[in-house]
Amino acid sequence: MPHSPRNTHSPLIRVVLVEDDVNFQNALKEAIQATSDMTLLSIAGTRTQGLQMIDELAVDVLLVDLGLPDGSGIDVIRAAHTKQPECNIMVSTTFGDEAHVMASLEAGASGYLLKDSEPQMMVFEIRSLYAGGSPISPLIARQILKRFRNVGISTTPHFEPAAKQSCALSAREKEVLEFITKGFTSDEIAALMSVSRQTILTFVRRIYAKLEVNSKTEAIFEARHQGLLPR
Repeated sequence: MPHSPRNTHSPLIRVVLVEDDVNFQNALKEAIQATSDMTLLSIAGTRTQGLQMIDELAVDVLLVDLGLPDGSGIDVIRAAHTKQPECNIMVSTTFGDEAHVMASLEAGASGYLLKDSEPQMMVFEIRSLYAGGSPISPLIARQILKRFRNVGISTTPHFEPAAKQSCALSAREKEVLEFITKGFTSDEIAALMSVSRQTILTFVRRIYAKLEVNSKTEAIFEARHQGLLPR
């Protein structure tokens, strides 16, 4: 499949798939080709090819399988999150265990779907992810909620989160996070706040650093946990 060079503007949602299952590749390719608002830039069948795609293509949505022939898809997620922070990353895999789920979210994924969805539903989830959502399979969502509830059951004094809150985010950073929570994209937030897109990306990086997170989902959860956002 021909590659589109980096930094080329496209009115379509630019999708890259890192997946070694040919049947899944073909099904998703057909589903995307039937849409009018997205394009499948390239398909990588290995970890190595996926890492190369991150260097060569400007990606809006990256779909990654975790079990690749030459390594873990988590490496691709981590590279994409570092090199293209505006890229929206979603896992599509058969691995539903907590270790893979948490490792993927920590690496930078904002969505996690098990391979039990129809291709047309995958297209819907791609749109949702691109719009700022975090598509997660119900089984995975239940695991995450269970984990966070267990984390919340501790002997940690209640005053510690308040102490973190007082120095966590600036007023502008909190404003950006509130827009992210409502599903606005970086371009939309930039327009609403009358600043450049690059300024918004800088705010996002600062938010991630201060909250010690790697994805939108984690940032929203941690901010709510600290009382910075309403639960």
